Amino acid sequence: MSRLASDTAMVMAAGLGKRMRPLTASQPKPMVRVAGKALIDHALDRLADAGVERAVVNVHYYADTLEAHLKERARPAVTISDERQELLETGGGMKKALPHLPDPFFCLNSDNIWLDGPRDAFTDLSERWNPDEMDALLLVVPHARASNFRGLGDFHMSPHGLLKRRLAGRVAPFIYTGIQLVSHRLLRDSPEGRFGTMELWERAMAEGRLFGASFTGCWYEVGTPQAIGPTEEALQGG
Repeated sequence: MSRLASDTAMVMAAGLGKRMRPLTASQPKPMVRVAGKALIDHALDRLADAGVERAVVNVHYYADTLEAHLKERARPAVTISDERQELLETGGGMKKALPHLPDPFFCLNSDNIWLDGPRDAFTDLSERWNPDEMDALLLVVPHARASNFRGLGDFHMSPHGLLKRRLAGRVAPFIYTGIQLVSHRLLRDSPEGRFGTMELWERAMAEGRLFGASFTGCWYEVGTPQAIGPTEEALQGG
């Protein structure tokens, strides 16, 4: 039996990449190259290395370019979730792709770069996963292991792993890496069309069913062109 909680991941790749301009003026953000490789290939390679067999990738902005690139991959096997007609944001994107996604499934942003610790990110999540008490399990990282990150953090986490949002004007110790393990239950009764994942997380938090797992590796924020150079330097030393 696989050590992973799921053999499938949803990879979020449909966004407009506005913070990465001007590099996204003529290409989708997942195609921006870091350390000689497209951002989405960093994510897909990590999935393949961990043993995740299938990836469902949503496309919208420069969809043809991204889809053509993905056809060159053998592992993981890629299924396209087409959002050319309407950009659905993270929650809507997951809901549209749900027929292709087992319960549970991994979900990650296509612009993530990380170096695994003693265990890979997907094993970290799988070993912590408890479907009886969780609607979603978010991989979070402390500030010390979040390179290029300049924000105040996202979540507080109890000793048991329950997540609460950062309070206004306060610093929170954990940052969401963009990687999570999701139960279909999180998406129950969700709205139609465009909506964000936070809408689903808020309900899960209120019900005590949103949990976090602290990542054992290092994570790199690559949201702007200015972050590419420092990330490449870190990877070369890594």
